[in-house]
Amino acid sequence: MAISPSQRRYLRSLAHDLHPVILLGAKGATDAVVKELDLALSHHELVKVKLSGGDKDEREAQIGTLIEGTSAENVQQIGHIVVLFRRNEEDPRLALPR
Repeated sequence: MAISPSQRRYLRSLAHDLHPVILLGAKGATDAVVKELDLALSHHELVKVKLSGGDKDEREAQIGTLIEGTSAENVQQIGHIVVLFRRNEEDPRLALPR
């Protein structure tokens, strides 16, 4: 599901006040982290993740692993923080603008 630019702006505004739900440690994006993120996305739909240290390429790889493992959309990335969104088809919590 691709989100439009206006929906992306709306989600960024909602994510502004959120605190990171998932914190990646030294091991990075493991299978256990992907599973926890999947549960968090199912419950919240919009989740902030704090990536572990490292260079930009390492952070991009971590984001790729998280998105691939959860089928989420990357809403925004600023430094070590990434905001991910995945619509809960059974019980949608966020009403997106068209």
